[in-house]
Amino acid sequence: MEIIISKSQDSPIYEQIRKQIEDKIISGVLKPHEKLPGMRTLAKDLKVSVITTKRAYDDLERDNFIYTLPGKGSYVNDVKKEKIKSKKMDTDIKNDVKVLINKAKSEELDLNELLTFIYKEWKNEGN
Repeated sequence: MEIIISKSQDSPIYEQIRKQIEDKIISGVLKPHEKLPGMRTLAKDLKVSVITTKRAYDDLERDNFIYTLPGKGSYVNDVKKEKIKSKKMDTDIKNDVKVLINKAKSEELDLNELLTFIYKEWKNEGN
């Protein structure tokens, strides 16, 4: 399974791994019940810590994209496409909001200023 990680991206490596596996599941590249590489194997292939791959797999399992059988490995979950897309959208929006919050904090905006900005942009999009 090809996964490309970039140390120059803003997102953490575990998040890059999680997102690429999730995208492969959603697009059908990875089929239901297909076995994923072991965490240690993937960590070695990507030259990252096993803790990093474990975090990615844990997040995927938490979001119901994969399931793990103790002693056997992790597999792609058989989830309806609509549910997968909905979860992906929720995750993407959460990630976008986190980025927005971090940018607002770095610009020293307080919460009210940020909410006012969001409200004005929301209203402008409707026109």
